[in-house]
Amino acid sequence: MNLLLLSPNNIIDESTAVIKGRQLEHIHKTLRAKTGDTLSVGIENGLIGKGTLTELNQVQAKLTFRCTKQAPAPLPIKLVLALPRPKMLRRIIQTAVTMGVKDFTFINAWKVEKSYWQTPWLNEESLRENALIGLEQAKDTVMPVFKTRKLFKPFVEDELSDLAGNDLKLIAHPHTETPCPVQLDPKQPVTLAIGPEGGFTKYEVSKFYEQQFESVHLGDRILRTETAVPALLSRLYPA
Repeated sequence: MNLLLLSPNNIIDESTAVIKGRQLEHIHKTLRAKTGDTLSVGIENGLIGKGTLTELNQVQAKLTFRCTKQAPAPLPIKLVLALPRPKMLRRIIQTAVTMGVKDFTFINAWKVEKSYWQTPWLNEESLRENALIGLEQAKDTVMPVFKTRKLFKPFVEDELSDLAGNDLKLIAHPHTETPCPVQLDPKQPVTLAIGPEGGFTKYEVSKFYEQQFESVHLGDRILRTETAVPALLSRLYPA
């Protein structure tokens, strides 16, 4: 945790906050902070600054803070992801949020197991918690948006066009001749679709083609989703 992110529930007034739970444990066990120490803090969906611990015990921490710096710019990309395996979902969210992704749509596909949709990691609280971990790692404050779509065809036919708009539309697909673009203009918006572990079916790929998506690859190696996501993001928008 490189940034203590303050949610509305933490903030008592415009310059005071109370910390409990996971963040308090991190202050004790990892930062090993003490009263009077200064920490990097940020206001959820707001500014970044510094906070000073005025009280610290096993129940809570209290700090005074002042935030004046803008959060880092987000990546101009929307991720459309076939729902990955539950144990992989957390890592993908944390990694993508750390890298600056603010728009996620999890969709169904033929090779997505039905049981995946029952995972508790898809509930609002879990999505938020994993997003917070990613933001705290990156020293960012702006929460991403998460959407789930359990019906593939209605999503692609009725929603995808509006979602992607005038973005560069890409679908990661190993069976194509076109390599993924490298180092786009930092302001170039992209909608990027990534399939399940077994890949999208030919039918599913064809439905993306109908919406003017272009298939791109990362080479001959077949990557897991948790590897493909940061690889694609780094290629499209290198630091």
